[in-house]
Amino acid sequence: MQRTLLLSKIHNCTLTGANLQYVGSISIDVLLMEKAGILAFEQVQVVNNMNGERFVTYAIPAAANSGIIELNGAAARLGIPGDRLIIMTYGQLVSDELLNYSPTVVIVDEKNQILEVRRYDDLLSQTKM
Repeated sequence: MQRTLLLSKIHNCTLTGANLQYVGSISIDVLLMEKAGILAFEQVQVVNNMNGERFVTYAIPAAANSGIIELNGAAARLGIPGDRLIIMTYGQLVSDELLNYSPTVVIVDEKNQILEVRRYDDLLSQTKM
């Protein structure tokens, strides 16, 4: 049996732009993507903490150390600069993969600079089947 679990998230990042003219996706500072383990063109779920919107799109890299988090295309209508977002990836895992599984959470400040990268190995060791 496969189960869908959180693989990574960028927590409480700040939306820096919204570009209706771009052909879809969310642009993310490539260093944030690397720390969270998000690949270019990977599907992501985005939650806007300011208006409650939840949607799925794909990630594209923005310039390193830019702090850019920008909604593009139709998704640009789902947030305004300054909104706080959570960006998450999920994966399908089987029982054997759960033995070494741990999600990665990247905590950022209001300028989308990394404060902390957390792994949740301890929490999961208590719940493994």
